[in-house]
Amino acid sequence: MLTEQPNWLIQRAQLTPERIALIFENKQMTFRELYHASKQMAARLSKYCSLKKGDRAAILLSNRPEMVYAVHACFLLGAEAVLLNTKLSKQERLFQLEDSQAKLLLTEDGFCREDYESAVAAADVDELQAKAAGDMEPEAYVTLDDTATLMYTSGTTGRPKGVQQTFGNHYSSAVSSALNLGVTERDRWLIALPLFHISGLSALFKSVIYGMPVVLHQKFSVTDVLDSISCHQVTIISAVQTMLSGLLAETEQCPESLRCILLGGGPAPLPLLEECRRKQFPVFQSYGLTETCSQIVTLSPEFSMDKLGSAGKPLFSCEIRIEKDGNPCAPFEHGEITVKGPNVMKGYYHRDDANQAAFHNGWFKTGDLGYLDDEGFLYVLDRRSDLIISGGENIYPAEVEAALLAHPAVAEAGVSGAEDPKWGKVPHAFLVLTSSVSSEELTVFCRERLAKYKIPAAFFEVDELPRNASNKLMRHRLNELRKGELS
Repeated sequence: MLTEQPNWLIQRAQLTPERIALIFENKQMTFRELYHASKQMAARLSKYCSLKKGDRAAILLSNRPEMVYAVHACFLLGAEAVLLNTKLSKQERLFQLEDSQAKLLLTEDGFCREDYESAVAAADVDELQAKAAGDMEPEAYVTLDDTATLMYTSGTTGRPKGVQQTFGNHYSSAVSSALNLGVTERDRWLIALPLFHISGLSALFKSVIYGMPVVLHQKFSVTDVLDSISCHQVTIISAVQTMLSGLLAETEQCPESLRCILLGGGPAPLPLLEECRRKQFPVFQSYGLTETCSQIVTLSPEFSMDKLGSAGKPLFSCEIRIEKDGNPCAPFEHGEITVKGPNVMKGYYHRDDANQAAFHNGWFKTGDLGYLDDEGFLYVLDRRSDLIISGGENIYPAEVEAALLAHPAVAEAGVSGAEDPKWGKVPHAFLVLTSSVSSEELTVFCRERLAKYKIPAAFFEVDELPRNASNKLMRHRLNELRKGELS
């Protein structure tokens, strides 16, 4: 028999009904009120959209209370939530809607419903909220092995894959995080990262599991976040490097209430860590994936200087191993990072080949390269080989190259990351052309096919791309060709 738990929101509303659950634009909501609002949305989704147990609902919403309600409403109905990135292009979203076999798209003003109605029934959340709710009988339990959320991540081939995150994955992630960071009765977690990202979404589940308020921001603003930390006595914030840099630039001392900044999106550079130490910012560097339901390795502040560049050690109940040719590596020996633990995904949705390639004897092969030192601290050398991390967003070169190759003037395309003071890295494109084309034309062409952050910041014309004997593109050599930028 599969393990069951009471629905997290229902139980939390019973245990601590008057405790603050959500703060948004200085408006507070208790867990009782959050449950009531989520249950009403579930009733509307059932009544007007015919959403039922076993269905999948795609959610395309910005950070707002209605997105929180929507996720919980899916669980109250026994439906899976498919989280769609608001920054993607129409074509990218259409693929994910069709691939996930979503029955419904729940969206908002700002996204054109008509663009998606050929693939799926669509509903505007504000129009839905204006309708009478009625009543419904919620699903009182969740089964830990069941998929709770489906979140897409690009693979090295450029074809997005749906990561099946179970209730057990999310629960284990929350518990492991609590054992690492601790939980206090005064904790308040600020989310300025998108809720469609695992780092943002995971804090919502921590909220109901811990009984902890979430301070939700629609987007990141240094001034707004600092004001919010002060006003609401925030203790924890999830951040990427660009956010942390912005906070440091506007402060001389860490806000008194803040006890943890959980930093993802790659290791922090030495100057940033030194400034954090000088201003007493408690930074916890971490390593995690969509496939691991957020962090699986974390470095506490006391090790940030002694273990410079390290992502830390695995969370409790999780394991990490470096492998090369299927064999465990010795300390300091470079190899592929493999992980194991109850927070590792069930698998990619209907991708049997990808699952067979990704799992071996219970270990998940991340595709990232790294090593462990003689004390077991992880150092990440390269995020999935060619991955570009730009402002905390993952960009896979193959996906950008595929879009560029659709242009009639482009015969060959190679994309790599270039250092950028604001975003960390941005994509640059190296092209073999069959006819003349401007960078402006290529930018417009990409804008129709790619999210804004994936569009190359610069385009270079080259005579040929560097390839090995097997004709495989050697992306690590592309930056040597940075001449002949298109105007």
